[in-house]
Amino acid sequence: MILQWALILGGLVLLFGGGEALVRGASGIALLARISPPVIGLTIVAAGTSMPELVVSLQAAFEGSPGIAVANVVGSNIFNIGAILGLAAFVHPLRILGNTVRLEWPVMMLAAFQLYLLTRDSLLDHIEGGFLLTAMIAFTAYAVWLGRKSVTPLEQQEFEQLATASFGRTGKAAVGLNVAAVGTGVALLAAGSTALVTGAIGVASALGVSDTVIGLTIVSAGTSTPELATSLVAARRGQDDVAVGNVVGSNIFNVLGIAGATSLVHPLAVPEEILLRDIWWMLGATLLLFPLMRTGMRVTRAEGFVLLAGFLGYVVLLVLSKS
Repeated sequence: MILQWALILGGLVLLFGGGEALVRGASGIALLARISPPVIGLTIVAAGTSMPELVVSLQAAFEGSPGIAVANVVGSNIFNIGAILGLAAFVHPLRILGNTVRLEWPVMMLAAFQLYLLTRDSLLDHIEGGFLLTAMIAFTAYAVWLGRKSVTPLEQQEFEQLATASFGRTGKAAVGLNVAAVGTGVALLAAGSTALVTGAIGVASALGVSDTVIGLTIVSAGTSTPELATSLVAARRGQDDVAVGNVVGSNIFNVLGIAGATSLVHPLAVPEEILLRDIWWMLGATLLLFPLMRTGMRVTRAEGFVLLAGFLGYVVLLVLSKS
């Protein structure tokens, strides 16, 4: 048990270090590429912090445990909205940009609903996976195009201060340092989430928690800790756009990219309990987020508490169900 707790502690340290490196590197890349920082949070940061979910889901599918792969995607999306945005709003009330309400939330909601429609027959096959993955590529391309087109005057001023935003360097040196920071951040996040998940599963197994509950809570929460670390770091630094974009982008990437890529490699059988219970929690959490963001165009500390309380209620339901 001591080893498991050491893995959990070490994983947390790696995660927060990786989150700091990823946020700094991604913000610098945004300036160097003349791309709005929210788009970087929605794409590069979101994809980077979702790598653990991709690795776990692919591994589960290849090892004949497709239920864990689906549970990881659904559980991670619930954790991202309830726990991560809830805690980030506690650290710093999150300002919401117009594009988040007009474009990114509708895509996240549509992706979640599409997953429900495609899995109603209890199977996500190769063709459906290809459809989801194609949608992910199209959305990413559009988001980058839109981000380069809609740079604000304030962001244009930031673009003129590249030396400050790029580790005090310009030109190729600045590019290299920012890319290295992103790569280091992703590597630390992957290592940290692996250590955390391994330790958490060991502790949970020793306490007699069921495999399904572990998959929907500890594994999905563990693989989402990079998003947690990154969003908390971004919120603490006042980069609300990155904190929110990271969560929204990760939820889109989880459904379209991870579920899509995994089912393209190996068809995924969807457990009945996920269809009857967990996917509805994911849809409900996604739907609830809209009015919380729309009122005042920010997620306040009180609204963060609502999200966090909802997530804790979901976890209690899972533990009591013992399914």
